[in-house]
Amino acid sequence: MKKLLLPLNCLLVFTAAFLLAQTNEPIFGTWRLNVDKSKYTPGPAPKNSTKRYEPYKGGVKAVQDTTTAKGDKTHVEVTAQFDGKDYPATGNPDVDTYSFKKSGERSYDIVQKKAGKVVVNIVTTVSADGKSRTVHQTGTNAQGKAVDNQAYWERVQ
Repeated sequence: MKKLLLPLNCLLVFTAAFLLAQTNEPIFGTWRLNVDKSKYTPGPAPKNSTKRYEPYKGGVKAVQDTTTAKGDKTHVEVTAQFDGKDYPATGNPDVDTYSFKKSGERSYDIVQKKAGKVVVNIVTTVSADGKSRTVHQTGTNAQGKAVDNQAYWERVQ
């Protein structure tokens, strides 16, 4: 019986460590866009935006609520793994899929596609203190204009 307990205890410790690592991604939490510290090219910037990243089945669930410059409201959702594969998204008419991939200890590469074609590449980096993150978006918007956005987000929780 004692011989069986040691492997089981080891399995429990490794499982707990794995689950803890999954819930401690620096990106997890709720973030609010600081429009004044952000730059949107070609613009205009949204009036406001809040994004929540949470652990979901070993990956991430991302939910974003935005009020556009025109006052329209959007609600975007995607669940994905950090494996670079495409996952379907809802709520953004210009994007069908997102892919997420860790590129560093506090950095993530996110790719948005429409009909299989890359439209926006995103690099997001969480600050060392975890209180803010920067997002650099490059690509082409739905109107065919080049996008080069620098967004600054602050952690709400």
